[in-house]
Amino acid sequence: MRERIQKVLANAGLGSRRQIEDWIRAGRITVNGEVAKLGDRITTEMAINIDGRPIKLSKSLSKKTRVLIYNKPEGEICTRSDPENRPTVFSHLPLLRNSRWIAVGRLDINTQGLILFTNNGELANQLMHPRTELEREYAVRVHGQVTPQTLQVLRKGVKLEDGMAHFEQISEVGGEGSNRWFQVIVKEGRNRLVRRLWESQQLQISRLMRVRFGSITLPRSLHRGQWQELELEEVQSLMASLGDEPLP
Repeated sequence: MRERIQKVLANAGLGSRRQIEDWIRAGRITVNGEVAKLGDRITTEMAINIDGRPIKLSKSLSKKTRVLIYNKPEGEICTRSDPENRPTVFSHLPLLRNSRWIAVGRLDINTQGLILFTNNGELANQLMHPRTELEREYAVRVHGQVTPQTLQVLRKGVKLEDGMAHFEQISEVGGEGSNRWFQVIVKEGRNRLVRRLWESQQLQISRLMRVRFGSITLPRSLHRGQWQELELEEVQSLMASLGDEPLP
């Protein structure tokens, strides 16, 4: 059965659907010698090349789904390579055959904490899709005077340059004076959303760490720069939270 090319390649762990759509627009993918177009449907028997390199879909699609938890340190970027030679999160991950690790969302260079990686592009797509509304929880150290009125505004909603946004929950958890710690929850993956919400109230973040993504919490025993693989049962539970059948 023919399926859309971005779905097949995502299932094979070659990238997220969004990444693959960008590759198609850039003319980087060919199908049976012809440049692929958005909307093309393919089978696994067709000859697929990415940047001139043949892709063995049968091997990629037969792999089991794997998910890693990674504790990102500050100073690392979430791209595979960097012209400035800055360290990247991908340099610490185990090697894969016939596929690649896909980051589930990103953290900016100054943010640390939990990032999920998977070799299943369709799973990555579902985890990042806005309709899932998965919670992202952060520990935040805020510099400045945070009043009850400020917290009320951030819960109710603030108009940012890309639309309205708000915190689902805010809890004060420690600190004193003008340096206080909060736990905040958002259900969106917009770029630098947590920072921009606080900054909209003329407050600065001096420390930001993601501690939970959906049902997955950053283990206290996982040191910065280290990864840990989810057990099969944990992967199946993650998939069940998305309303899908367990993956092989």
